[in-house]
Amino acid sequence: MPEVLNECPVCQQTILQPYLTCTDYTVSREQFTLVKCATCSFVFTNPRPSMEDSGRYYKSEDYISHTNSSKGILNKVYQFVRNRAIKSKLDLVESFSPRPKSILDYGCGTGEFLSYAKSCGWTSAGLELDDDARKLAKDNHQLNVDHPKALSGLPSGQFGVITLWHVLEHVHTLNDTIEQFKRCLSSEGVLIIAVPNHQSHDAEVFGEYWAAYDVPRHIYHFNKASMVTLMERHGMSLVKTQGMFFDPFYISLLSTKYKNGYTNPIKAFFVGLKTNSLGKTNIEKHSSIIYVFKKQNG
Repeated sequence: MPEVLNECPVCQQTILQPYLTCTDYTVSREQFTLVKCATCSFVFTNPRPSMEDSGRYYKSEDYISHTNSSKGILNKVYQFVRNRAIKSKLDLVESFSPRPKSILDYGCGTGEFLSYAKSCGWTSAGLELDDDARKLAKDNHQLNVDHPKALSGLPSGQFGVITLWHVLEHVHTLNDTIEQFKRCLSSEGVLIIAVPNHQSHDAEVFGEYWAAYDVPRHIYHFNKASMVTLMERHGMSLVKTQGMFFDPFYISLLSTKYKNGYTNPIKAFFVGLKTNSLGKTNIEKHSSIIYVFKKQNG
């Protein structure tokens, strides 16, 4: 059965207004409603699949982060982008010189980022919901990967870094999970969260066809204001934001397919180029934003 939220996950207020209707182009072709909180403007999918029912919306070879497929042009582009981005992600992590040199990647997928971190001397642990992705991470990279339910059993202060690369938008138990991250971080540790930004230029161009809405797998749709409000509620302070360079090109390419029935690489390139250009001077126009947080008492 669908799960209906009667209050905003960020501010707990109850006046929720219809925002947009989007289609699940990846698996089901079902339509889902996005609502906007009248108090804090947070946007989220409502109703949404229950935790028990959500798994079926990930069962597709098109859901690349769980299958690691390289079939077709979009998957090949995804693989290229991911491989190029992995180094820059770890460069960002290491720029904060966090201690201990221990990293938890929550929603680690098939483990490519964690494997690279491990090869660079990091003690690496991952949590991943999908059974098949977890097996690939273990078999291909010999990684320590567990189910996300193991989070509550991890020792306090164990990690200098916790990363979520396009994961927080999927997490049903949003506030409880953030509290667990805070507990598991060392006093000087950093929490790094990358999520799509629904106020971006490419979101404005493609509207309901914007691929990063990705309903119903994405149950939350953040902008900078809602992300900061949420994290401040949990005693976390924003210390850095950074746009993800490749995301607007890939998201725009996928969005043209949703809108027109075929990919349009030329349009995707120019929309991506303008999104990156606008994002240089205004982070809120970027397609995806990386946020770095520290504990307020850290």
